[in-house]
Amino acid sequence: MDSKEVVKKLLNKEMKLYEVDKHFPADVACDIRREFIQEYSKTQLPNMGNYTLNMENASKRNIENSIGVLQLPIGVAGPMKINGEFCKREVFVPLATSEGALVASINRGASTITASGGVNVRVISDIMTRAPVIKTSSSVESLKLKQWFEDNFDRLKEIAESTTSHGKLLKIDPILIAGSYVYPRFVYSTGDSMGMNMVTIATEKILDEMTKETSAQHIALSGNVCVDKKAAAINMVEGRGKTVVADVLIPKDIVSKKLKTTAEAIVEVNIAKNLIGSAVAGSTAYNAHYANMVAAIFLATGQDAAHAVEGSLGITTAENRDGDLYFSVNLPDLPVATVGGGTSLETANEGLNILGVAGFGKAKEFAEIVASTVLAGELSLIGALAAGHLARAHQQLGRG
Repeated sequence: MDSKEVVKKLLNKEMKLYEVDKHFPADVACDIRREFIQEYSKTQLPNMGNYTLNMENASKRNIENSIGVLQLPIGVAGPMKINGEFCKREVFVPLATSEGALVASINRGASTITASGGVNVRVISDIMTRAPVIKTSSSVESLKLKQWFEDNFDRLKEIAESTTSHGKLLKIDPILIAGSYVYPRFVYSTGDSMGMNMVTIATEKILDEMTKETSAQHIALSGNVCVDKKAAAINMVEGRGKTVVADVLIPKDIVSKKLKTTAEAIVEVNIAKNLIGSAVAGSTAYNAHYANMVAAIFLATGQDAAHAVEGSLGITTAENRDGDLYFSVNLPDLPVATVGGGTSLETANEGLNILGVAGFGKAKEFAEIVASTVLAGELSLIGALAAGHLARAHQQLGRG
C-alpha cells in the first residue's frame, strides 16, 4: 500500500489509526495520519509536520497516533543566583509559554534575587506515592487488612524492590479505611526518575501477594489517595515528588529599585491575596501563580505537564524586616525528573542541558532550580500588584 491508499482506508474506516505503524516507519506513519486528519477536517497542517524530533524514539516512549509536533516559544530568564545544597551557581532558566509578559516578569524576579545575593533553597523530602483501593467484606476485615500490611512491611518491601533497581519502599502510611474500602498509601523513593511507572509496578506486585494471602479484593491500582495530578490537602501535608522550600532576604533599597514598592506593601498584598483570599475561596494553594512557572519550566524540560496541578500547591510568606523584605515559597508536591519520560525528547533534553541537569544524579538540583524560579515569578507578581504595575506591564508588552 502507498500513502494515498492508506489515507483512503482510514477515511472509509477500513483501518485504525494505530495500524498504520505496522506498515510504515514512524515518521512516515506520522505523515500519513496527518494527511488523513487534513482530509477529514478539511484543513492544512503544515506547521505540525515541521519538526526535528526523532519520531521513531518518540513513538516508542512518548506518543501514540502521532500526527506531528506542537511548537511553543521558549524564552530564558536570568541569570539567577541560587544558593542551594545541590545547585550553587547562576542559571538561565528556559521557559516555554504562550503567555506574554510571563518570562519578563520571572526575569525581573531573577534580577532582584541575584542583586540580593541569591535565593536559598533546599529539598526537604523526596518521595513518590501510589495508593490503591482495596475492598473487604466489612470494616472489621478492613482493620485486619491494615494490620496485615503493617505486620508484613519488611517482606512487602522486599517484594516491591524486586521490581526495580532504583526504587525503595519507605513506608505504607497512611492506611485509610472507609467501611469496607481500604486505601494504603505506598511511599517510595525513586532516584532521578519521576517514578510513577516504577511505583505502580512495585505496588501491583505487592497486591498480587495480598490476594494470595487474604480475602481482600483489589479494586483499582489508584484509589485517588496518591494523589496524582490533582490538588489535594494530603499532598500539602505529606508531600509528593520533591518537597522544596526557597527564600530570599531583599534589602530595602533593592525592593525600591527593582520592584518599585516597599516591603510593607508586599506583605499586605501577600496576606490579603495569598492567605486570606485563598482561605475565602477554599483554595488548597496559598499563592499567586506557582502554576505559571511550574508549567513553563515543565514544558521546556520534558516533565509531565499534568503535574503542574500538583506543583501549584504551596504557601507564599512575606515579612517586613525593618524595611527589608523576607520572601519565601514552599512547594510540597513537585514531581520532577531528569531521566525517563519526556526528558529524552530532543528539545526537552536541550532545556535540561541549558540548566546543566540532564541525566542521572541531577533531580534534586533540578528541583532546587524549579523552586527558585517559582520564587522569582511569585516575587515579581506580588511586587507588581503592590506597586499597581500589573495591568501596565501587560499593556506595554502588547498583551491585551
